[in-house]
Amino acid sequence: MAHAAQTIDWFIDGAFRPDGFDVDFEAHEAKVRAITSLADARTWLAKAAENARQTIASKSDDEWAQPLPAGPVMGGLPRAAIFGAITDHTAHHRGALTVYARLRGRTPPMPYMDM
Repeated sequence: MAHAAQTIDWFIDGAFRPDGFDVDFEAHEAKVRAITSLADARTWLAKAAENARQTIASKSDDEWAQPLPAGPVMGGLPRAAIFGAITDHTAHHRGALTVYARLRGRTPPMPYMDM
């Protein structure tokens, strides 16, 4: 969960960072590993989601249409491309957590629709 939170922050920050996305993945991993409780991870995820909502709402369509800086991560794509990237990445990890929960006999709620 901390990794999902960190990545939301990373996408939002990278979209408006002049040099593009920070690719110091060792530093990012260290920050994630510093989170040692589920409560702290949940708090970070809630803050990351709220920051993303506020940032998205505060930028104009023209700002979101601007290209990301050239680089190894999404270079040249419109900034708005991070929306799909955040959704895909978060869904991927939610799926993994769902598998772990089911292996422990839990059935997590389905957030997208009744199935």
